[in-house]
Amino acid sequence: MASNSSTVRSSAHQNPSSSGYATWQQRAWFTGGCAAVTITLARSVILTAAGAGASDSWWPWILLVGAAVAGYVASDFSSGIYHWAIDNYGSAATPFFGSQVAGFLGHHHRPAEIVGEPIASNLEIPSSYATVAGIPINILCGGNAAALGFMGAYAAASMFGQHFHMWAHTPKGRLPAAVVALQDAGILLGRADHAAHHRPPFDCNYCIVSGLCNRVLERWRFFPALEAAVFAAVGVRPRSWSDPSLVINGKNN
Repeated sequence: MASNSSTVRSSAHQNPSSSGYATWQQRAWFTGGCAAVTITLARSVILTAAGAGASDSWWPWILLVGAAVAGYVASDFSSGIYHWAIDNYGSAATPFFGSQVAGFLGHHHRPAEIVGEPIASNLEIPSSYATVAGIPINILCGGNAAALGFMGAYAAASMFGQHFHMWAHTPKGRLPAAVVALQDAGILLGRADHAAHHRPPFDCNYCIVSGLCNRVLERWRFFPALEAAVFAAVGVRPRSWSDPSLVINGKNN
């Protein structure tokens, strides 16, 4: 429903505090995204309740919770894939993704600028994807409660992942106690986990929803293997192999 290609929007890394408010368009997309996610999750719960009532069993609820957890984990994983790709490939001149590439690299050097951006402007792009994809996803999932639960959780995590990312840059004393507790529990992206990514050459801990997948992917050297495969296939080196501080100007290296 919502693509992780928008987990980190470029403007969030430039100067979010310059305006301090969201535009009507950003608020409209955010409202639409919230509505799409809410409808999807509500349908999954209603269908599950109907199925559980008909069978007098807890199994439909167990299946729904499992699907939602899987969707949340899948969102964390896909956020890492996209974050890795944008950090390492393309340039400011890349069609469609250029501004996001520039924004990601700028964020490496000005990480604090993301803190305090209004939620509607911070989440505009993932909200727009959730809004547009909401109807077709609900049609394709039909009456499958587990599929709706998976997609609803995936969309919600993908949509709000950039806000979780912002919280990882926010001083602990400025966060609600519940957010800190969720970070410490590993349910939301933790400050220490994400801080490791912000050390040159910015080549680890790419997942930014919960950061849960970072432990597995780093242990198995997933991204170095992926970089080697890309280099072998097309001869393109990732930025982390050379100068990750480079502010790109149309060339990868």
